[in-house]
Amino acid sequence: MKDLKTDIMYLTGVGPKRAEILRSELGVATYEDLLYCFPYRYFDRSRFYKISEIDSTTQHIQMRGWFVHFDLLGEGRAKRFVGKFTDGERYIDIVWFKGLKYIVGKYRTDCEYIIFGKPSEFGRRYNFVHPDVDLPAAEEQVAGGLTPLYNTTELMKKMFLNSRAIQNLQFAALKDLDRTLPETLPASLTTRRGMMSFSEAMCNIHFPDSGEMLERAKYRLKFDELFYNQLHILRTARLRQQKLKGLVCSKVGACFHEFYHHHLPFTLTKAQERVVREIFNDMKSGRQMNRLLQGDVGSGKTLVALLAMLIAIDNGYQTCIMAPTEILAQQHFATLSKLLEGMDVGLALLTGSTKKRDRDRILPGIADGSLRLVVGTHALIEETVVFHSLGLAIIDEQHRFGVAQRSRLWIKNVSVPHVLIMTATPIPRTLAMTFYGDLDVSVIDELPPGRKPVKTVHRFDNKRAQLFDFLRDEIRKGRQVYVVYPLIQESEKMDFKNLQDGYRLFSEVYPEYQVCMVHGKMKPQEKEAAMQQFVSGEAQILVATTVIEVGVNVPNASVMVIESAERFGLSQLHQLRGRVGRGAEQSYCILVTSYELGDDTRTRLDVMVSTNDGFRIAEEDLKLRGHGDLEGTQQSGYGVFLKIASLASDGQILQEARDIAADILNNDPNLERPENQILRERLRSLFNLKTSWGLIS
Repeated sequence: MKDLKTDIMYLTGVGPKRAEILRSELGVATYEDLLYCFPYRYFDRSRFYKISEIDSTTQHIQMRGWFVHFDLLGEGRAKRFVGKFTDGERYIDIVWFKGLKYIVGKYRTDCEYIIFGKPSEFGRRYNFVHPDVDLPAAEEQVAGGLTPLYNTTELMKKMFLNSRAIQNLQFAALKDLDRTLPETLPASLTTRRGMMSFSEAMCNIHFPDSGEMLERAKYRLKFDELFYNQLHILRTARLRQQKLKGLVCSKVGACFHEFYHHHLPFTLTKAQERVVREIFNDMKSGRQMNRLLQGDVGSGKTLVALLAMLIAIDNGYQTCIMAPTEILAQQHFATLSKLLEGMDVGLALLTGSTKKRDRDRILPGIADGSLRLVVGTHALIEETVVFHSLGLAIIDEQHRFGVAQRSRLWIKNVSVPHVLIMTATPIPRTLAMTFYGDLDVSVIDELPPGRKPVKTVHRFDNKRAQLFDFLRDEIRKGRQVYVVYPLIQESEKMDFKNLQDGYRLFSEVYPEYQVCMVHGKMKPQEKEAAMQQFVSGEAQILVATTVIEVGVNVPNASVMVIESAERFGLSQLHQLRGRVGRGAEQSYCILVTSYELGDDTRTRLDVMVSTNDGFRIAEEDLKLRGHGDLEGTQQSGYGVFLKIASLASDGQILQEARDIAADILNNDPNLERPENQILRERLRSLFNLKTSWGLIS
């Protein structure tokens, strides 16, 4: 008896060779895997077209008719098989270039066929290349209305596993399973919500009975996916709260007060004060803090982080801040050293390039607790680094660290430290609920006083003379300029001006000023020397790649020029823009592009010009790119790979799913009631993780 776990090799039409291709190309190993390969769009095959209706706008259509004759034409690679097809009124060529040994002799002239495909134009005449060809007997299966289209690869097509073949396999799999699949949700839930059964949804997603049934099937399967995602996240968070006792940091002591009253560079904003209170309440609660701190570039996250670290230090614990790059770690160290000047905190910097003599001093200081605040990169998670009593770990730009990497920090401690994750990339609500749904979230939604919003403009690269004049005026006022390029070296595929050309160009245009260059392939010492030139004001123009995306703070830099801005995503453009606007003067971000732009690119640039709101930008980015492309979303530790739901468009379903999951857990935290056994078993099969990353962060 075949069931969902049956090896795909045993499905009619597959066999060992095709099974291997399905495994390697689509990750399909079982019947269940195949059924979860959902169509990405549907064609309406409820009507038949006439050849006379075809024009340049025609998409996929189907026709009914017969072949008049066949010809084998050309030699070698130009060899093709052509069938003259008629609908009784006009004629059109059906052409095959590949797999001719399977096609020649397959079709006859005394038989009616259904042709389905997209017509193409060649030599002012239309034809069909490699269309689907079926006998009228298959009409019920192929021409019954909405027909699915499946993703395939070139390797699959070589094995004749095109979209149509996948459709046939879906039909065979559902038939083998008698179109009956085990239910995945309690009957009380599906009845109350008026949802179709899981079996009905799976049948209708692959072979819709109607447009209405397809929409109901989509809703049921999207709900399923998002519901179990949320149930898992919420349950893991509750388990962590039960199992992990937090280090109690109940007092605000001498270090905090000395800094707050004598070293604070400016009055905290209301948002910063609120977030510090939220963090302190967590740290003194006896529960382990797992908090995500969101704040736009320049909103003052580092200052909030420092206050949290001083609370930990006042309570006898060590603290660390882990950054994804050496430049950012050095920037944090320089900022904290300046802020803590004159205070006896015990501060150190540990990165991959820390010299041996410094390591020999720093590592014992970490081990005996005399160094209480350590700034570093992934070097902090090396085995040689042993903390005496780590009480608070702060991860900056956390999407750049894998969850397994982060876990190595906690293993270093007898007790699990409090965790504060900082990100300057505003996270859309649906993403936060999905990928950080087990974290408490704090948002700094207010910029420090005196900051002026950055003015953003879009300029085409044929207006470069005006741009050069504007930059010269800004430099004369004593300001500095960033110029960012997307590439380092020439690329055959992309005709963008590269970094070296840009460096030469700006050096020639501004011979009276100092121009320096920074990119990821430079040695750390060279990079640091060039950055120092710019930070000190010795250089007026910094030409760079996106290595300056995070962490560099030069208040005097008032202009950010982004060359080939069409090559950057919205969030990246916003991050780069955040490098300016750090002083009291008006700052500018100039997006330079070629004249020919696609619709999505124009939308991206329009959003950048119209708003400085990082959350609106993040929402737009999610709509344009989908969650799978956003940085870090595959590192959540939950293995969230959504197959049918979209975080960009299914926010309402996600909220419903989360609310219902929360209600169920409130009433039955361990899912022990009989009606919830189905949920418990489904969770176990979906999230059978060897390591409970949710207990890490």
